[in-house]
Formats: sequence, C-alpha cells, structure tokens
Amino acid sequence: MTLREITTLLHGHVCTGEAYLDEEVSTAFASDLMSDVLTLNDTPLLITGLCNMQTIRTCDMACLSHVVIVRNKTPNEEMLELAADNDMVVITTEFSMFRTCGLLFQSGIKPLY
Repeated sequence: MTLREITTLLHGHVCTGEAYLDEEVSTAFASDLMSDVLTLNDTPLLITGLCNMQTIRTCDMACLSHVVIVRNKTPNEEMLELAADNDMVVITTEFSMFRTCGLLFQSGIKPLY
C-alpha cells in the first residue's frame, strides 16, 4: 500500500514529504513510547499520538521515515522542519490509534509482531 493510499484511507493530511507518497509500506508499528520504537529491527510505518520533537528525533535515530500522528494532533513548525530535513513523511489523522491500526490492518498492512 502506498503512503498516498494510506493518507486517503485515514482521511489524513500530509504535513511533509509529499514527494515520497508513492513509496510502498507493508508493515506498521504503533506506540507512544519512543523507547519501544528504538528497539525495532525493521523500518515500518510508525503510528503514534506523541506529537513533539522527540518523535522526529527518535525516528531519525531508528531510520524510520514514515509517521502517522493520530488523535488530531498538529505538529509544530520546528517538528516539520526537522522531518523535512530528514526526508520524512508526516501524516496526521483525526482517528484514534485503535481505529488507525484497524483500518491499516484491514487494508493489508502487517504488524511487526
């Protein structure tokens, strides 16, 4: 599934990384604990409700480049600048984490665990 399709499915808004929306995603991981994200041995789509600089910095350290921020949270300019500098796609959705994960799973996105 492409990031463009994911954005449509989640009624999302692309905050940064529009040039990468045709990239394919096959797995996802949901967490608000960035310490859990740092333990990943894969590069899934990250689904999180944590909307601060720590999210972007953690993704950079974990080599993750696709993030969905749930619960209608809005990243600030500093976050978006750092994400853009690191070629990250940041998508926001009004949906809860549970609903977001369910929709993605129904559409064929696989969990890491």
